[in-house]
Amino acid sequence: MSNDARPQVLILGRGAMGSMFEALLQKTAHVTTWDRDLETGRETGPLETLAADSDAVILAVPATPHDELAGRLTACVGAETLCLTIAKGLDEDGRTPADIFARHFGDTPDPGPAWAVIYGPMIADDLDRGRAGFALVAANRAAIAERARDLVGGGPLYLRPHDDPHGAAWAAILKNIYVPLVGMADELDLGDNMRGFLIAEALGELAAIVEHLGGHPGTAYGLAGLGDLVTTATSADSHHRGIGQAIARDELESEVDTDGNVRSEGVHAITQIRRHGLVEIADYPLLQFVAELLETPTDAERRLDGWIRRRFAGMTAS
Repeated sequence: MSNDARPQVLILGRGAMGSMFEALLQKTAHVTTWDRDLETGRETGPLETLAADSDAVILAVPATPHDELAGRLTACVGAETLCLTIAKGLDEDGRTPADIFARHFGDTPDPGPAWAVIYGPMIADDLDRGRAGFALVAANRAAIAERARDLVGGGPLYLRPHDDPHGAAWAAILKNIYVPLVGMADELDLGDNMRGFLIAEALGELAAIVEHLGGHPGTAYGLAGLGDLVTTATSADSHHRGIGQAIARDELESEVDTDGNVRSEGVHAITQIRRHGLVEIADYPLLQFVAELLETPTDAERRLDGWIRRRFAGMTAS
């Protein structure tokens, strides 16, 4: 800790979210940033040395490098160092950031390395403008979640402590798969009712999948699920919404990987779910539909109409 008692915070990644957290924490912490050039592999500083001197480390990078970075951090951070992530994707082995942190830092309620995940409607552009953002800070120990909330402070990013990091990670990942459907429907001018229907259908499946994967279904209805789903599906700046708009125009190009950099976490996630058999996609009708649409992004309006007709055929009151 420094003489003025402000914590030392290391942020990994200098993209939009890393830069947002850097600006957000400038008044309450001593902030250092670290990054790595994707082409050359050159790092901006000695990660292990920087992490060893930090009270908190925030990973504002995609899910793919989490395993390597968490492994490096394990060797140099203290038991009281707070390790946080905001990544909303799966790595190449089909693991969530919460899975990776649990593997390296432990996943029991006993004292040990402190880690948490932060997910919710916190678009960087809004926060950069001083507008409010909201997120769950989910950890397996209440004291860790409270520490993370104290670190960020009282706004404009408001954090709500939560106890289901694995469910929160899956809710945040899955919603990016469903969001393109809303962008597609809006681009096709299918109306407000269609948007509401698709969000409701997506949320129901999201909760069921979160439970299937070991999380609490209620987590899907909070900030990491419903809150982030609605925000991302309706934001004009949302990349995942833009994917759906491109599908509607029959203009979708490759949105998965470019030189090892994941361009769309949602498209990448459904690819990894299929590759590793993490979910039986056929058990979830809307998930199967969006997976097929992303694989063959043509004739969107006719296919959506057919899917809805089949969905409602033979339904009985419940």
